[in-house]
Amino acid sequence: MFIIESYSLAVVFCFVTMLCWGSWGNTQKLAGSRVWRYELYYWDYVIGVLLLSLLAAFTMGSIGESGRGFVDDLRQAEAGNMLSAFIGGVIFNLSNILLSASTSIAGMSVAFPLGVGLALVLGVFINYFTTPQGNPYFLFIGVLLVIVAIVLNAWAYKNMGSKGKTQQTKGIVIAILAGVMMSFFFRFIAASMDVSNFESPQAGKMTPYTAMFIFALGIFVSNLLFNTIAMKKPFVGTPVAYKDYFAGDMKLHAVGILGGIIWGIGNLFSLLASEKAGTAISYGLGQGATMVAAFWGVFIWKEFKGGPRFNNWLLACMFIFFLSGIGLIIYAGM
Repeated sequence: MFIIESYSLAVVFCFVTMLCWGSWGNTQKLAGSRVWRYELYYWDYVIGVLLLSLLAAFTMGSIGESGRGFVDDLRQAEAGNMLSAFIGGVIFNLSNILLSASTSIAGMSVAFPLGVGLALVLGVFINYFTTPQGNPYFLFIGVLLVIVAIVLNAWAYKNMGSKGKTQQTKGIVIAILAGVMMSFFFRFIAASMDVSNFESPQAGKMTPYTAMFIFALGIFVSNLLFNTIAMKKPFVGTPVAYKDYFAGDMKLHAVGILGGIIWGIGNLFSLLASEKAGTAISYGLGQGATMVAAFWGVFIWKEFKGGPRFNNWLLACMFIFFLSGIGLIIYAGM
């Protein structure tokens, strides 16, 4: 199977993760522009993640001489490790449904910096104290700068009065709930792998490709419950039915599947980078997606258009603090 051999390449993979995790939300925005509810979009998104995991498992995860191939690895995996990756998928799915709901209410430039930014902060602490790797001083100072950026983003959003205070508060609260839950999912996947040795992993542990597949199954199975509830009891708007999903055209379904594939690539690359970079740095850099998503929301989707001039300063400072924090997180692993 393909594995990463150096820290520098691991950082490159983390940047790809950052781009993927920060950009998949564009597909939700594109689908939503055609009055396609996020609850319907999300079914295709989940299918995309599962398809990507299978494609990667039978290609990158099954070629070459290094490590165990996907099928052999799946056969020898212990039930406890498979359950851990599966639970990771369940936790992620619930958190990501909340993130999608927040995106539909508040936009990418708010939901991602608040939700994913909070997940970055909490996730770095959780993953570092479970598997310490990297300089803790630079790592945690970097996290502190990200916290400041999150506060600035929330401040700018509160200055936008067009949605009304109730909608603003709902968007922020849902994003925070999503971020808290999302901070835990990566730890469960990492626990199912031998993150110290992908080439000759411990017996019973899984390679990143197998862990990714089981994780995707957790997302897919739990979606039958979580998204069904979201359809019947939506955060915003009237309930939607399964018949509405099947009434969508192929372009709408393709956009959702593409979103899942984009996110799945990011997650796989983050798992592959975790051996050389460490789980805290790999996860933390990937969640720098907050900055990428904020860029899309601010400059492409114009989600802060019409706000007070002071917001321009807040958003500029937000990007500066995010970039500085991400830089320190990278330096922490050198």
